Amino acid sequence: MEAKKTPRADLNKSVGMFTNLGLAVAVGLTLLAFEYKSYDDSALKDLGAVSDSFDDIIDVPITNQPPPPPPPPPMEQPVIQEIPDEVKIEEKIDVNFDVDVQEKTVVKEVVITEAVEIVEKADAIFDVVETQPNPPGGMSGWNKYLSDNLKYPTQARRMGVEGTVIVVFVINTDGTIQDVEVLRGIGGGCDEEAVKIVKNAPKWEPGKQRGRAVRTRMRLPIRFKLS
Repeated sequence: MEAKKTPRADLNKSVGMFTNLGLAVAVGLTLLAFEYKSYDDSALKDLGAVSDSFDDIIDVPITNQPPPPPPPPPMEQPVIQEIPDEVKIEEKIDVNFDVDVQEKTVVKEVVITEAVEIVEKADAIFDVVETQPNPPGGMSGWNKYLSDNLKYPTQARRMGVEGTVIVVFVINTDGTIQDVEVLRGIGGGCDEEAVKIVKNAPKWEPGKQRGRAVRTRMRLPIRFKLS
């Protein structure tokens, strides 16, 4: 027959109470250990009377400083003697003209030739000239021409391409434009549109070198920007 315990003999019901009681006792002992104080009842030691006497003060003798050295004697200033303008200073210069010339000096005849005129080739292309070419109406007229005639390519607009195309071209002596090339492009059809707009531009005022019209190479940026 199995043995049975009464509910009163079950210790599991009292576990929480015994645990809290143990924690309270431990905390109390810890606080008591921290608050415990001990005192030393031993008597103070007698060190005796201090025998040092500060009445005798050391007498420091006064130090005699030597007198400063005498100042140096003043320097004698040079005496400036004024000479009147009427007095003439004569210097004796001995000149000996007795020169024995043994060789005959030959002076070469200097021949002056006419300056050779520099002839510039008509087909030469200048990158830098004294007077730069100008479009009709100046740069403001060129910007107006671009804004009125430049068309944004559909492909570049659809792809979101924007930037600056640098075009290189030659301006002839009569102001016409030729040899249009793209120096730096951005693609999307913008390069072709920039070449087209420069080729169809009106005549420019040609560049001049020494007052004469010459062929000039120009580099211009054309900007494409989506609004």
